[in-house]
Formats: sequence, C-alpha cells, structure tokens
Amino acid sequence: MPRKKPSQPNAGKKARRIARNVIGTVPAEKVIVPKTLRKKPKHKKSLDPNES
Repeated sequence: MPRKKPSQPNAGKKARRIARNVIGTVPAEKVIVPKTLRKKPKHKKSLDPNES
C-alpha cells in the first residue's frame, strides 16, 4: 500500500500567520454606536413647551 503524501502548506494560512507576527493580534470588535447618539444636535430643544 502506498504511503500518504504529506500535505502541502496552505499559502493563505502561512501569510496570515506571518502578518500576525508582524502586526500583532487583531483587536476585538467594537460596537458601533448609532449616529444619533454620537452626534450632538444642531439646535438645542427649548425647555419651555409654550415657547415656539
């Protein structure tokens, strides 16, 4: 019975491994806050409901 060939190294995995060594690990994902919470309103809302 013939022997099984040793598997060839995957080029993509090798490139990612080298990049991780050069750059470092990828930072954890961050939650994207909605734009309405990020930005301040252009016009402040008046405190008095009778005033227009």
